[in-house]
Amino acid sequence: MQDVLHALLFIALFGVIFLAVMVAENVYARRHGRPGLYRWPETLANITTGFSYKVVDGIAIALFIQAFYLWVYDRGLQWNPELSFWSVLALVVFIDFCFYLNHVLMHKVRWFWNVHVTHHSSEHMNFSTALRQNFTFALSGSWLLWWIPAALLGFDKNWVLIAIEANLVYQFFLHTEQVRTLGWLEKIFNTPSHHRVHHGRNPKQIDTNFGGIFILWDKLFGTFRAEADAGEIQYGVTRMPDHPHNPWHLQVHDWVAMFRDVRRYKDLRILYKHPDWVTERYGTPPPAAQGKNNSALPT
Repeated sequence: MQDVLHALLFIALFGVIFLAVMVAENVYARRHGRPGLYRWPETLANITTGFSYKVVDGIAIALFIQAFYLWVYDRGLQWNPELSFWSVLALVVFIDFCFYLNHVLMHKVRWFWNVHVTHHSSEHMNFSTALRQNFTFALSGSWLLWWIPAALLGFDKNWVLIAIEANLVYQFFLHTEQVRTLGWLEKIFNTPSHHRVHHGRNPKQIDTNFGGIFILWDKLFGTFRAEADAGEIQYGVTRMPDHPHNPWHLQVHDWVAMFRDVRRYKDLRILYKHPDWVTERYGTPPPAAQGKNNSALPT
């Protein structure tokens, strides 16, 4: 129950902050000749999916995530460093590295892409886009690679929870077109410029800039693309959802499409191959069998 209350407190506290920032961005954009930055149906869908994601996430933490974390912790290194600048820095960097790996996995494995496609399905970039999440995140096991390595090392679970939430709060501020570049910070940190590329659906933009706080992981592992080299950015996914303003559809449509493909082709590899593998393997099904938006390409 405490973790559920914590999640609700997080929603209330940061919800007010996020809404204030969104209003400020909209006012700023209007004053600079961009009156259509926020579109009410899309913004409402973003807020609704963000709320459902956070509530389910809080319940999942209370019911099984923290219990599994402690189970792994008891069998790990149990480092449990004392609170200091260096231990906090180590945790922040480690959690961001785990996020990078998890983020890559969500783009490369269809099971996990079903969760992440929601976030990428907006055709516009503003702060509300950051809230466009999926309540199936905790239910899909997507959290394992983000949480459990820290348990194996021996970080306190409360520290880890704070570090993860701080990482998410930082990423909220990446979702804007109002900030162009940030000078030398672009070399170390993930910035709005880098993240705009990540949300693009053109070939040079797909599967780039996976970092959360730091962009160093992308530069180290060859997934970095500078905005200046990415071409014109077109937001969204290659195959957009049929109902882009329906919160329920946004969060479940790719799950339905995946299980439909498994049933049609009787091939369980579809679950763990990359999102477009089924099309490459079996071709595009005829319209009568395909339905709409059978799958979505990663962006």
